[in-house]
Amino acid sequence: MRDPRLNKLAGIMLDHSIKVQPGEWFQISSETCGMPLVKAILEETKKRQGLAHVVLANQELSRLVLGLYNPDDDNVKAFLKDKTEIGLRRYENLIGDIVIRAYENDQELSGIPPKVLQLTSAQGKPLQDLVVNNRRWVLFEYPTPGQAQRLGLSYDDYYDFVLDVACVDYQAMQKNADILKSVFEKTDKVRITSPGTDLSFSIKGMTAIPCAGENNIPDGECFCAPVKNSVNGHITYNAPSNYWGKTFTNIRFDFMDGQIVKATCDQDDTVLGQILDSDEGARYIGEFALGFNPLIKEPFQNTLFDEKICGSLHFTPGACYDESPNGNKSTIHWDLVLIQREDHGGGEIWFDDQLIRKDGLFTIPELEPLNP
Repeated sequence: MRDPRLNKLAGIMLDHSIKVQPGEWFQISSETCGMPLVKAILEETKKRQGLAHVVLANQELSRLVLGLYNPDDDNVKAFLKDKTEIGLRRYENLIGDIVIRAYENDQELSGIPPKVLQLTSAQGKPLQDLVVNNRRWVLFEYPTPGQAQRLGLSYDDYYDFVLDVACVDYQAMQKNADILKSVFEKTDKVRITSPGTDLSFSIKGMTAIPCAGENNIPDGECFCAPVKNSVNGHITYNAPSNYWGKTFTNIRFDFMDGQIVKATCDQDDTVLGQILDSDEGARYIGEFALGFNPLIKEPFQNTLFDEKICGSLHFTPGACYDESPNGNKSTIHWDLVLIQREDHGGGEIWFDDQLIRKDGLFTIPELEPLNP
């Protein structure tokens, strides 16, 4: 018997996230181990008289496909361009995409050369931009035994946690997040301090976007873009992060006039530098966000969860979103997380010289409902 929470989650995705209407067409993109949720989505789609196209993937097959690509071969570039054009034609009539990731082994791509990953990102960016900026979409990461093992949890405990945190009351969250949006949009200068962090920048004139289950599940953040050249100081991220199939810890960036001029981490700085050298925009920031999901407290080395940690922020090298543009374009968008709760070292956030959050808790009355 299937877990009834899967049908509840499917309903949230269809009604709250992509808002499918009778007769509309959309895509479900899923790893094969996410099949139980795919089935639930199809059942709920039938009730809503929608139509769905299903694309299934597998991590091991993805690794083998990437292994076919020689980044210096013009034929490979032509092949990837054609693949993107096929995707663009398919999305002419689709309203959006429900994306179900599932990491059975989050190191599966660790052996793929960086130049291959850079090439596939660059060639696929037109399709990514179309979906992210011009279609309805939602991203979810299906719980796997591999992720549970990484966290030191039994699979049953991890599975229950993921489904419980995914099915929170997003309408109530939206109401409180809208208040934070208004605070963002009244602000010019932001200052962030924490151990290893003293960072200043401007968000003057930037549109703030409250996020409560429309594009990510689980959710709970409000973001905007900083003024591109305004970032100065340094930041040290205390949540581990996986990127290009590798794990990074204690990443520190030093900024001058918006640009990352120095980058270090506990691992090989060479790979970190290669990521930041993907293109010119990779060394500038495309997103600043505060996380406030009350049920997510510790890093999972999983961006979809970690960027929503209560009492956290993320400060993202790479592309901005069209919803809150600062002019920065890049093939990367790397959400790196700093947790400021007292049990993670504490920290303060100041908006125009007013303390709005201390040690992960909002300090002004109108934002207190967002505290756990």
